[in-house]
Amino acid sequence: MVLLAGFNAAVHSQGKEIRLNAYGAYVFDDKVDNGYSYSTLGYFSGTIKGGFMWGGGLEFRLHEYYGLELLYQRLDTHVPLDYYSNRPNQKTTLDLGINYIMIGGTRTLRAGGGKAEPYGGFMLGMGILDTKSDSLGSANATKFAWGLRLGTNIWASEKVGIKLQAQMLSIPQGAGGGLYFGTGGAGVGVSTYSSMLQFVIGGGLSFKLGGNAQHTQTSTSQ
Repeated sequence: MVLLAGFNAAVHSQGKEIRLNAYGAYVFDDKVDNGYSYSTLGYFSGTIKGGFMWGGGLEFRLHEYYGLELLYQRLDTHVPLDYYSNRPNQKTTLDLGINYIMIGGTRTLRAGGGKAEPYGGFMLGMGILDTKSDSLGSANATKFAWGLRLGTNIWASEKVGIKLQAQMLSIPQGAGGGLYFGTGGAGVGVSTYSSMLQFVIGGGLSFKLGGNAQHTQTSTSQ
């Protein structure tokens, strides 16, 4: 918090802009399996169901065309699962919560000085997964995560913009033995994994908290 406050003060002192972003989006279904459907060592196959993802971010505009955002996104969903451990053809449904905590770079393109502000960028961070089911118990794991995004801000006023955005989010080796996806219960684990790749489409709101816009107004008034 102290470092964030210091960075905030430094950005303001240099006349840079800070934005508060709020997100809401739909995540599409994503199939996961460990690729060992005919193995006697254990396998799982299921679908992470789509659902509503929400979140927020604090974006520091380091340059007119570049920004850096610290963001959090959350999805609560369920996973119908077929698995094999001690007995074949077992079924369960997992309750799954996915938390994305990431740092994203943003490259902005000015569309002729109009209200539209297209952007794109790459994100790195971590995914925190929590699972729970009646037959397999509960577990959690923290994994490396990355993402891509492409969208546009449409500025309804000088301070408030509407965001339209598409994302691709991935947690490599995010589902598997560590989460007991079909590995025989809480006491036994198999080190086989399936990468998660989620397509997200939605939008949100962006609020300019100060910096360049405020600085420009002050200079004009003087």
